[in-house]
Amino acid sequence: MRLISICPSNTELVAYLGLIDQLVGVDDYSDWPATVKELPQLGPDLSINMDALEALQPDLVLASLSVPGMERNIEALKERNIPHIIFNANSLEEIAQDLITLGKACQVEEQAKNIAEEYIHSIEKMHSIAQTIPKKPTLYWEWWPNPIFTPGKINWLTEISALAGGINLFQDVELASVQTDWTDVVERKPDYIMMAWVGVAFERIQPAHLLKRPYAKELHAVQSEQLHVMEEWLYCRPSPRLIEGAIKLAKILHPKEYEQLKPPNFL
Repeated sequence: MRLISICPSNTELVAYLGLIDQLVGVDDYSDWPATVKELPQLGPDLSINMDALEALQPDLVLASLSVPGMERNIEALKERNIPHIIFNANSLEEIAQDLITLGKACQVEEQAKNIAEEYIHSIEKMHSIAQTIPKKPTLYWEWWPNPIFTPGKINWLTEISALAGGINLFQDVELASVQTDWTDVVERKPDYIMMAWVGVAFERIQPAHLLKRPYAKELHAVQSEQLHVMEEWLYCRPSPRLIEGAIKLAKILHPKEYEQLKPPNFL
């Protein structure tokens, strides 16, 4: 098949199923595995060049609603009658279902089921460890700094936080993504601060930006040196790579309890 992915998380799904050699084009932000950067790049994920995409004559385009604004791409695919699948995972279980859906579409269903099972097993293993941890710290995840956006209850980062023996600071808000303000964050008194700005180069995410905010240096997370810059690609993309991020997070929060935990083979 001639596949095109217009979202980094979809490109990663393709990679885990061993189908990279069937990709003929990707969005500009797809960067893993590194070989995908050699493929034709079709523009930023929110504004794909549909003429260039159509010229590649894809059998299937992998679209996504995981980032707000993707709707325009999907409407264009429909208007041009280009075959496509739309993914929109907000939970770890839905990511497993996306693997299986893609496996069926690409006729590698058995392989997809095996990877999904290993992925789910890793989640269950982490959950078992997390249940043994009596004191769970609160984590403030910052997706975007101005205005402030942070994941709410209906989001994989709430699950990732729990698997790592922590609590998402905003898990009480019944949304996937929450727009809030710095005063609200300060009043909630996070134990950890995790900066993972979506679409910003990792090296540009500097704690100094956050520390300039009112009362930031008085927060327990800052005074205890628990302000961390986290890799966007391990925490903000709905793909199985989230397990790698979860394991890294767990070893930050509870290094002793998760000391023996190893990544699953498919990673």
